[in-house]
Amino acid sequence: MNINEIMKELAQYKRIQEETAEIIDGLTDQLKTYMTAHGIETLTGDEHKASYKTVSSSRIDTTAIKKDLPDIAARYTKTTETMRFTFA
Repeated sequence: MNINEIMKELAQYKRIQEETAEIIDGLTDQLKTYMTAHGIETLTGDEHKASYKTVSSSRIDTTAIKKDLPDIAARYTKTTETMRFTFA
């Protein structure tokens, strides 16, 4: 298989992935709407269970730290390198 065939096949599967993601998002939104309208946090079906509830989390506001305490922010900032693959 040549490179152009591989890229063509990848593009085809990426389109399928996007279409599938749209379907999943639509079905998820339907469940969320139903659960919100009926005041349900957990919904149990014949084979599956869905939950939609508020979750609290605490995170450090790095923007504020960099603004208010730039020396400390710089001291605790860690730079990492990764490789990114993009396909368009």
